[in-house]
Amino acid sequence: MQRAYKINGLRCDSCKKKTTTALNKLAAVSAVDVDVAKGEVTIEMCHEPSIEELQQALTDDQLSYTITLPEDSSHTKTCNHSHPAASNTPPKNKPNQKSNGIFSCPMHCEGDKTYDHSGSCPVCGMDLLEQVSLTTSSQYSCPMHPEIIEDSLGACPICGMDLIAMKPVESDEDRNYNKLLNKMKVAVGFSLPVFILSMGAMIPGNPISILISQTTSNWIQFFLTLPVIVMCWMFFSRAYRSIVTWNLNMFTLVGIGTGVAFLFSVLALLFPHLLPDQFKTADGSVHLYFEATAVILTLVLLGQLMEARAHSKTSGAIKELMSLTPSETTRIEGNEEKKISIHDVIVGDHLRVKPGEKVPVDGVLVEGSSRIDESMISGEPIPVSKNIGDQLNSGTINGNQTFVMQAEKVGNDTLLAHIVQMVNDASRSRAPIQKMADSVAQYFVPTVVAIAGITFIAWTAFGPEPAAVFGLVNAIAVLIISCPCALGLATPMSVMVGVGKGAQSGVLIKNAEALETLHKVNVLITDKTGTITEGKPSVDSVYAIAEFDKKHVVTLAASLSTQSEHPLSEAIVEYTKQQNIVLSSVKDFTAITSKGVVGVIAGQHIAMGNDKLMDELHIHLDDQTSNLAAQEQCLGKTVSYVAIDQKISGFIAIADAIKATSQAAIAELMSIGVEVIMMTGDNKRTAGAVANELHLTDFQAECLPEDKLNKVKTLQALGKVVAMTGDGINDSPALAQADIGIAMGTGTDVAIESADITLVDGDLKGILKAIKLSNAVINNIHQNLFFAFIYNSIGIPVAAGVLYPYFGILLSPMIAAAAMSFSSVSVISNSLRLRSLKLND
Repeated sequence: MQRAYKINGLRCDSCKKKTTTALNKLAAVSAVDVDVAKGEVTIEMCHEPSIEELQQALTDDQLSYTITLPEDSSHTKTCNHSHPAASNTPPKNKPNQKSNGIFSCPMHCEGDKTYDHSGSCPVCGMDLLEQVSLTTSSQYSCPMHPEIIEDSLGACPICGMDLIAMKPVESDEDRNYNKLLNKMKVAVGFSLPVFILSMGAMIPGNPISILISQTTSNWIQFFLTLPVIVMCWMFFSRAYRSIVTWNLNMFTLVGIGTGVAFLFSVLALLFPHLLPDQFKTADGSVHLYFEATAVILTLVLLGQLMEARAHSKTSGAIKELMSLTPSETTRIEGNEEKKISIHDVIVGDHLRVKPGEKVPVDGVLVEGSSRIDESMISGEPIPVSKNIGDQLNSGTINGNQTFVMQAEKVGNDTLLAHIVQMVNDASRSRAPIQKMADSVAQYFVPTVVAIAGITFIAWTAFGPEPAAVFGLVNAIAVLIISCPCALGLATPMSVMVGVGKGAQSGVLIKNAEALETLHKVNVLITDKTGTITEGKPSVDSVYAIAEFDKKHVVTLAASLSTQSEHPLSEAIVEYTKQQNIVLSSVKDFTAITSKGVVGVIAGQHIAMGNDKLMDELHIHLDDQTSNLAAQEQCLGKTVSYVAIDQKISGFIAIADAIKATSQAAIAELMSIGVEVIMMTGDNKRTAGAVANELHLTDFQAECLPEDKLNKVKTLQALGKVVAMTGDGINDSPALAQADIGIAMGTGTDVAIESADITLVDGDLKGILKAIKLSNAVINNIHQNLFFAFIYNSIGIPVAAGVLYPYFGILLSPMIAAAAMSFSSVSVISNSLRLRSLKLND
């Protein structure tokens, strides 16, 4: 049988190959046909596998694609960067809705799986966190009549006042924090008197025993503990679920520990005569543990409260980026200007941006000029001058002049929206180092339960009287102090903060694996045009042999160039515009990859390109032309030969200045042990001139796309960890093959999609930022893991009582609970230090 499915996330032939390989591993599948353009996959099968099985096959191969049935997308189950009930793009919601509908576990227990509802993770029990929505408020209200709510700007129908954008509703994170805060207030209010009553004997004079009897005190403690248990019932619910599903986690330990303490206390309160003498004091009373139950649960709740606040801070970078989007803008309609919602902007609209306002969408400046503060996206503090024809990005801030722009990308197509989506995706991805923590956590909880059992048995058998009481208390302490929350948080917290920090500095990281791999890179392969150079070539000179006219040569070249997207072609066309040259129509145009272009103009066969094109077309280059061209090439210029009817007519020398920051960036990269190899389609002389000026490790000229790809493979075979950076379509195969693909944000969409890291400002110094960030994040993860492992390595034996025979030291379960919460907070606090990392130094 045959079945077609929709599949989201496919971009290129590499995606097609990986998807085919992954799905073919299923026993039921006999053939797979992937159509990248349509986003479809047709599967031949002996019996139909479930959507979950198909999705799991992609997930097992670590592919970030989402597969669904065409007629029912609700069957979707997620893998990397996906949502279980949606495509990769989060759904838009009204601001009065409670959430954007996408939630994930902060510990990533199930990889990058997301949920369409709030609640707790079915594996670790942690509260699911809501993804930051890519949309902003699109509703407006009257300041005098708040009951008036409209979807567009206008006047209030009651009083006539202008409507204003409504404030964003409380985020799910804030709602969760406030809910926990209210529970915390109740828990503290009841736990504190329980604690005082229990510890009354330690107060000088024991005044409490004078006022009430011990029996009365016990019953009061019982009734005061009940509200605390109600407030913290979620912990017991999660513990029960974890045992039933055998996904043992921190709540398993909390639930067992406090549950045993509470049930023992209730039993002792109601039926003290049933307990053996070992549990009784000299006067025959039984010590109860209501205060331990209440205080431990309150301290665990405090830890959850502090984590909820910390999670809000870790996603602060995304929220700051989202706050850059204005809610409204000014559209020019004929001779009038009208305020409209940002959501009403369509491609082609002319928008007025006034001094101090934020650029509403991506577009091009068409009237006026200004200086734009792009630091919120590129990380560079110096405002950039913008003139007619220059690109503008949403969220950047206008200086003190007004200008008119034309909208080119709106909504989720803007650079800012892409940045937020990448940060969202990367924050939910798993670094390979997380596997170590996962492996430990898999066996950790059963081991701790076993240690607690051994502790109870050992104390009961060998401990001082009352031995059973000592055994119970120490077993509870072991369970409480061993909670693996800190271990689970160690990696995702660092990744989340690091990715957000990178986005604020113009370094967009696609996934956590790239962040971890980057610090291992020892070879960087880089393109020349648009990467090392400005990528804004301009015609420097035109040469024509005796029988041809320069104007005629450049006219033919520019006419051909109108059909090409290559930067060199654009430079030639721009040159003729400045010269007011009228161009001719072209027939039979053909672009020959990495060589040049050919076509027919006025019946003549015209060819323009490099030496390879001339050789391929068997066009002879005379010595004089070759020598003149060589002189230009030795100056770092690119030469495009022009031939008419198989005869060379001249050439055009095109200059592309090296970026001011390239030399310093390359020198610093080499100083930290990274080999820098330039690979370009340009000729050897031009490439050599650039390589010599930059003192590169090596260079390779006249490269085809497969040459770059093969070079990456060769270096990888030698054990090198290779990063590839580029900005063009021809760079995308090598970007995909490299251990780390780094795309220039000024480059093509294909290159950016193929890369693991995107540098927003298209500058090589962004690689230094990325490496510095990678090193800092990996070091931070190692520190967090050290804290978690050392904490448990020391805490468990102390809680078990190994110090008691030598120093008489025992660890109260309440102190163990406080220490457990502190360990999680210390990991989060250490991760948050990454927010102050300086990447622009």
